[in-house]
Amino acid sequence: MMNDSLRAVSGQIIAVAVALLMGAIIILMVGESPVRVFMTLLRGAFGDQAKIAGTLLQTTPILICGIAACVGLRGGMFNVGIEGQLFLGGFAAAWVGFAFPLPAGIHMLAALALAVVAGAAWVAIPAYFRARYNTNEVVSTILSNYVAVLLTSYFTIFLFKRPGGWSETPPILPTAYLPGIFDFSRLNWGLVIGLVLAIGAALVFRYTSWGYGVTMVGSAPKFAEYGGINVKRQGFVVLLLSGAIGGLAGGVETLGVHHRFMEGFAPGFGFDGLIAALLANGSPVATIFTALFFGALRNGSLLLEVDTGASREIITVIQALIILSVSAQVLVRRRGDSQAGERRWKF
Repeated sequence: MMNDSLRAVSGQIIAVAVALLMGAIIILMVGESPVRVFMTLLRGAFGDQAKIAGTLLQTTPILICGIAACVGLRGGMFNVGIEGQLFLGGFAAAWVGFAFPLPAGIHMLAALALAVVAGAAWVAIPAYFRARYNTNEVVSTILSNYVAVLLTSYFTIFLFKRPGGWSETPPILPTAYLPGIFDFSRLNWGLVIGLVLAIGAALVFRYTSWGYGVTMVGSAPKFAEYGGINVKRQGFVVLLLSGAIGGLAGGVETLGVHHRFMEGFAPGFGFDGLIAALLANGSPVATIFTALFFGALRNGSLLLEVDTGASREIITVIQALIILSVSAQVLVRRRGDSQAGERRWKF
């Protein structure tokens, strides 16, 4: 067990190293120094207190979306619709925030609760079709992203747009604000929520019978079914829980950062969270560090076009290379495990 864990971790580290090496080659091809680019990324991400807070601010939604992906992956469900669930949750939280005057504290909790419900409701249809007809949840959830983004845009532009200005809703009331951590940054208690979710999910998966059942459904569904677990129902619940956490990420972003909903208010956080969860091999605790890595890339890239001749899009290239490298090493590892199993059976 320990050797398998070490092998998985070392494989992920090698995959990231290979991706960074390939990224360095691409940086050289565009006429820039890789050392200078990577040092600029480090300074942009961790250069001073404000930059560290900015990195943690970028990390927060990636971490919560990553936990949503981890829950799905543990149960054998590949929820690619976290981006859409984030948008629906963000809009739902904004609606409660500006439309319903409530006492402080209760207002924030009510907004977050509706964000959770919105995220779960949005994934309920793909989850039902997966449980009832065994449809591919990857296709249905990724297509639902586009519907969610366009639907929230319609709500924002045609139904709830504030008079004048940008395509955004009215600002939420101060009673719905998620408390900040520092005065000099928009970093808020959403980071604490993400950390609690990560640790809580790890404890649930490790020490509870339900968590063990979810893990068994994800790793060996036939064995879990023989053991008396309703695999279809478990998959349905796992997708609902994953979507609920995705909706929570949108609520945190709305209440803690923007204080309103706007078009494209959180582009790519859902997909970054999914990548972070894959890089962490589905481990909630490891997702804390992979989310921090991607948060640092996002925040550090803001300085790239100021201090170097490289484009911020190089970060997107590096992320794509990480996905390819991680996918390749996972396939190699699974092939090795399969061949080892065949050898044992032949013996």
